[in-house]
Amino acid sequence: MKQYLDLLRDISENGTDRDDRTGVGTRSVFGRQIRMDLAHGFPLLTTKKVFIRGIVHELLWFISGDTNIRYLVSNDVHIWDEWPFEDYLKKNDLKKKYPTYSNEWRQEKEKFIEKIKTDDDFARAWGDLGPVYGKQWRRWTGDNGQTYDQLSEAVEQIKNNPKSRRILVAAWNVADIAENLKSAPPLCHTLYQFYVSRGRLSCQLYQRSADVFLGVPFNIASYALLTMMIAQVTGLEPGEFVHTFGDVHIYKNHFEQVKEQLSRSPRPLPKMAINSQGKSLFDFKFEDFTLVGYDPHPRIKAPIAV
Repeated sequence: MKQYLDLLRDISENGTDRDDRTGVGTRSVFGRQIRMDLAHGFPLLTTKKVFIRGIVHELLWFISGDTNIRYLVSNDVHIWDEWPFEDYLKKNDLKKKYPTYSNEWRQEKEKFIEKIKTDDDFARAWGDLGPVYGKQWRRWTGDNGQTYDQLSEAVEQIKNNPKSRRILVAAWNVADIAENLKSAPPLCHTLYQFYVSRGRLSCQLYQRSADVFLGVPFNIASYALLTMMIAQVTGLEPGEFVHTFGDVHIYKNHFEQVKEQLSRSPRPLPKMAINSQGKSLFDFKFEDFTLVGYDPHPRIKAPIAV
């Protein structure tokens, strides 16, 4: 993962300090790319421990078409909690009572998540993020009211028309963004495309906005795993994952964590074993994945900018 560390250095040394929507501020550069050959190992960061269980559950959640955090929190995955919780506080005029990241805020968020897990009506009312990745990948809505399953179509194209230049999945739905539906921000992973060559399946992601310290390690592993899963069900070998960025940034409250990470030396990449019996992308379960040989440096904690 040397390319990832080089990207952190590039932003730290050459980036521009900018204000941003969250109020935290960033240091950013524009237009970068890294690429990883999946034959060389599973690209999971080793200079800090990455939450692989969360990555797998989140990816399965995307693939299923679900948009409610109930599945995630029921599996103790909390990477999307802040957005619906902040939406809940705003719409119930509770922001002043529970200032963000205060002890009171954290206690109230725990109560909120417990209700998402246990109360069906509350989960339906407050747990849905709106038209996020699962919706766009599996249930894109056209002007005619028809829904389109982009991900299923991509798999079929890989199987039956692998030389096509149209094997892609889009998440930047202009109509949904304009209507500002529900609580999640406009999606960061705007488009990904597949390419078949010499029996190998490659994937390129365009990411409009990238939180390099917290988000990008998740994103790399998630799309690498998606590529491996689709390669298996289409009878191909995994090729490259190519990650192309627009605004690629480090939040100002992550500067010290980045320094700590850059002081560490990478270790050998692990392997990801996928149950060979899996023949449909939509039938995989969490138990079908086994990470082998992962020996990372300790975790480095940092807050999410909402």
